[in-house]
Amino acid sequence: MNSRDRLLAALNHKEGDRVPLDIGSSVVTGITMTAYGNLIKYLGMYKKEPELFDVVQQLANPSEEFLQKFQVDVRNVSPNGPSTWALDIKNDGEYNYFFDEWKIKWRMPVKGGFYYDMAEHPLAGVLEVSEIENFAYPDALDAKRYEGIRERALAVREKGYGVVMSSIGAGLFEYGGWLRGYADFYADLAGEPDMACKVMDKTLEVKYKYWEKVLDIAGDIIDVVQEADDLGSQNSMLISPSMYKEYVKPRQKELFDLIRSKTDAKIFVHTCGSFREVIPDLIEAGVNIINPVQFNAKGMDTQGLKRDFGKDIVFWGGGIDTQRILPRGTVEEVKECVKRQMEILAPGGGFVFNTVHNIQADVPPQNLVAMLEAFKEYANY
Repeated sequence: MNSRDRLLAALNHKEGDRVPLDIGSSVVTGITMTAYGNLIKYLGMYKKEPELFDVVQQLANPSEEFLQKFQVDVRNVSPNGPSTWALDIKNDGEYNYFFDEWKIKWRMPVKGGFYYDMAEHPLAGVLEVSEIENFAYPDALDAKRYEGIRERALAVREKGYGVVMSSIGAGLFEYGGWLRGYADFYADLAGEPDMACKVMDKTLEVKYKYWEKVLDIAGDIIDVVQEADDLGSQNSMLISPSMYKEYVKPRQKELFDLIRSKTDAKIFVHTCGSFREVIPDLIEAGVNIINPVQFNAKGMDTQGLKRDFGKDIVFWGGGIDTQRILPRGTVEEVKECVKRQMEILAPGGGFVFNTVHNIQADVPPQNLVAMLEAFKEYANY
């Protein structure tokens, strides 16, 4: 059984030879440059400066040598940047900063910064729906985005790995806050829903065009379509379930219906935090996979999730607690947490091992080695 066979078994709720492993196949299942650099030094594998995969989160692009050493089963394929925009990091003395193609300003402290935070929202303060309508959104059909995508996806497939295709930017709901600013967007949802819905509709237009195009190019090769739309905090949803159902779910469903019409790939949606109340709605909207399975958030206990939704949803993540145990626990605590989570999530398939979100800079390499050793020990069916 090769890596892709193993992944497809899990995605179809079957037990393969072992649980599939993911490190670095997306911007929500990765490892930061600092943690990765420390780990490969610890392993004696540091041969050159690690490559950057995602600038905002400062994620590393793990080397093929690393991925093969730990038998990682999936590989990423991402769109290229557009012809109309290029990353241009500037410095104002205190911060490094740049504007992305959505015209959002991101900045990171020169000293002590771990990643870039949003600093300016281009639609904050606008008062008319027409201003949102007429904003210059990214051109999803820019031909440069798609150069070489089919060839890269085929190369992954031919090597026997699962293909994870990245999206163009964040989620529909997320971009509401990113473009409008959180204060304006949440106020819109409560009092001026036409404003909030227009931002999401314009984002949907961009993403719809992107997925239509990229799936025409490589939909027959892609195994997993990766989307994201954070809905939860540690203790609750960011908006009420009723508000989600009224404003967000129909737009997600429209996008996922398009994706389903173009490919047999499974739809992966990342949403942090507590959102158990709307998992049935996500399933109805077409979601096959949820990530990161933040099992320490309210209502997200993995035993309950597996019991209630394990026949309908694949859990991609939830392999270890990343809030306390992975960064600050002992090696023994790391191994015990991995063992427990594997025992809960692995039976019957429907589980891909990954941490709860990206591995952060403060995770010591010995704990990562312990995690990988424990995974290897308990992964076999």
